[in-house]
Amino acid sequence: MTGKSAVLPEMAPLTLARQYYALTKPRVVQLIVFCALIGMVLAIPGRPSLADVKLILLASAGIWLVAAAAAAFNCIVEQGIDAKMKRTAWRPTARGQLGNGHTLLFSALLCLAGSAILYWWVNPLTMWLTFATFVGYAVVYTVVLKPLTPQNIVIGGASGAMPPVLGWAAITGDVGPEAMILFLIIFLWTPPHFWALALYRVEEYRKSGLPMLPVTHGSEFTRLQILLYTGVLFAACLLPFIYGMSSWLYLLAAVVLSGGFCLYGFWLWRDYSDALARKTFRYSLWHLSLLFVALLLDHYLL
Repeated sequence: MTGKSAVLPEMAPLTLARQYYALTKPRVVQLIVFCALIGMVLAIPGRPSLADVKLILLASAGIWLVAAAAAAFNCIVEQGIDAKMKRTAWRPTARGQLGNGHTLLFSALLCLAGSAILYWWVNPLTMWLTFATFVGYAVVYTVVLKPLTPQNIVIGGASGAMPPVLGWAAITGDVGPEAMILFLIIFLWTPPHFWALALYRVEEYRKSGLPMLPVTHGSEFTRLQILLYTGVLFAACLLPFIYGMSSWLYLLAAVVLSGGFCLYGFWLWRDYSDALARKTFRYSLWHLSLLFVALLLDHYLL
């Protein structure tokens, strides 16, 4: 074998381990597993038994491994784009520190290990749903949608919204309406979250050649879309209370958190600045995390 993909640069073992770990996009995968965990916990009436805890740990491990595999595969596909963008140029594949062959093997091993855990120790439905999410993100979104359409985030958001569904399926063996409500919340949260990032990173996306919405339709149109999506998201965040999944504790948190996101969307639409776009992006992360924490607290306290 020849070429860069066949050559593994010489690195100290600890450094090499860190490079492989970086391929898994730890922060992203942690959020995925957290959202899946919320789906698992909400699917269990009352406090989990020891058997439930064992199942939760196994499902979390399997989902983590497959999500990490998808992240590593994404690093291969987007290494050229990553090298052109400041926030991703540090990735081992973008810097040529890890070859494509080794990265692909690493991704395949993670996917196989995670799928085996989910199939044999959780249930086949969760395995197939998780594998479909892998294909949706790593192939459909990364290879097809992202470089072709400014609606990539909207359509591809379906893959990112799957973790609570995976968690719910891991516990119940099916996909209930509660899981689909959680799916809808993340699905509607994804576009304003990523478009806020794309607004202040627009020149990097333009340089990379990706047709992100601020590049193809401009800042004003993108800001209007963020405002509209935060409004629809506000309504979706009320659904757990309306459906009976949660009570007043969650409702209060949903109104405050989603109202704050709407305010950021409004301020961004009226008076744009890169600093405000950064704050909106960061707030979106707190919004989703705290919203799911509120669901968890509501489930156990009320």
